[in-house]
Amino acid sequence: MDTKWQPDLSDFDGPKYLALAHRLRHAVRSGELPEGTRLPPVRDLAWRLGVTPGTVSRAYQMVTQEGLLEAAVGRGTFVASMRPSFGATQPLLTDSVGIFARPKGDDPGIVDLRSPQLPDVGQGAAIAAVLARMAAAPDLDVLGYPGLRRDEGLRAALVDWLAERDLGAISAEDIVLTQGGQAGIVLALQCCLRGARPHVICEELAYPGFRHAARLNRAEVVAVPMDADGLSVSALDTACRQTGARIVTITTEAQNPTTARMTLARRQEIVEVARRHDLQIIEDDCYSVGRSDLPLLRALAPERVWHVTSISKSLAAGLRFGCIVCPTDLGEAGRLAAQHSYFGLPRPVTEIVKALMLSGEAARLRDKVQAVFDRRLELALNALGSFDIRWQRGLAFVWLRLPQGWRASTFAREAEAAGILIRSADEYALVDGRAPNAVRLAFDGSLDEGLFADAMARLARLLRNPPGDLPV
Repeated sequence: MDTKWQPDLSDFDGPKYLALAHRLRHAVRSGELPEGTRLPPVRDLAWRLGVTPGTVSRAYQMVTQEGLLEAAVGRGTFVASMRPSFGATQPLLTDSVGIFARPKGDDPGIVDLRSPQLPDVGQGAAIAAVLARMAAAPDLDVLGYPGLRRDEGLRAALVDWLAERDLGAISAEDIVLTQGGQAGIVLALQCCLRGARPHVICEELAYPGFRHAARLNRAEVVAVPMDADGLSVSALDTACRQTGARIVTITTEAQNPTTARMTLARRQEIVEVARRHDLQIIEDDCYSVGRSDLPLLRALAPERVWHVTSISKSLAAGLRFGCIVCPTDLGEAGRLAAQHSYFGLPRPVTEIVKALMLSGEAARLRDKVQAVFDRRLELALNALGSFDIRWQRGLAFVWLRLPQGWRASTFAREAEAAGILIRSADEYALVDGRAPNAVRLAFDGSLDEGLFADAMARLARLLRNPPGDLPV
């Protein structure tokens, strides 16, 4: 059923979007807004409350991420089904770019650019061939637990797979296998965090899954500003002194969502701060784009960097395969923590990945995937190149700073009305953090090239025609 629900925000001291989110939580949990209730449209509620549509949109988004609301493309926002949760309501699902992932729209006319989608360049056939060989092998042992040593051959293959990136001297003994990049971040936090309520530091715009992982590990997240060269060194130093944080997560090569690449000087300065404060570093390299001509943080500070990567963005997300290159001499400790957490990866998955890597098939498929994304980038730049767009070749998304007359939340809504789903910068900021006037556009490699080009053209037309009645 629809509702004309209109909360009173007058007695709340703070930002209006936080006030509205607070009232929404109370209304849902008290039963004032029953399960299945359709909330007022954003513009309607904004007009009745005397706030901007962006304020309402951000509040809806926050409470949706907490699992109390759910958004249905083309239908609106509804009170979600109530279900058991552990402690305070938390997001239960995490995808590659955000919390509480939503399925792609059922409408075939919807172009979903919220999360990168890999193109099919032969991965399915290659994996099927490996599975056929495995099925014919009489000695494939899947009865016992994986153990700490049975994956040594795959870890050795990963050393070669990672050789295009300067990680310093690494061996199979430094590597822990994980169930994707998100699991790698969770495991690194488990290895590093101490105390009842530890603090962890991240970039002010960052992969939302890190915040979810930190909450699962009882940690308080502290966001640090960035500048053109990357994470602010002075702000990082201040945050360490003020909070006593002992771990920071950083993306050096392909920052999500801004696509920025950190300079060598900034990497060296961050290492100096980390050593001064005995700070552990999680280096998130899951969006790596091939060869790197700069040393990664793991090469600059091998005694304190947990380098996390996966094949989800380059080969096959469904295999749920990633790894951590641990700090020097901590690989055994990392594998022991993994064994206590999930006993190791399924034997069929490790055998598939090892076969693809040892045969060279994985590298060939990765290069073909990157070629498709490079073509998607060319199409995006052809349509949007006259605007303030940030990109890297091989990367599966671009960062678009909006021209005057647009706000990110408004542009995302208008794009949805035009049949295109995108992510606003708000989704990458902490609740009380700063969000620039920008959006992230991910590439759908499975989409017909003509449809993708048409979507870019539709976005360009929107950018050139901002609304004339944008609220102040």
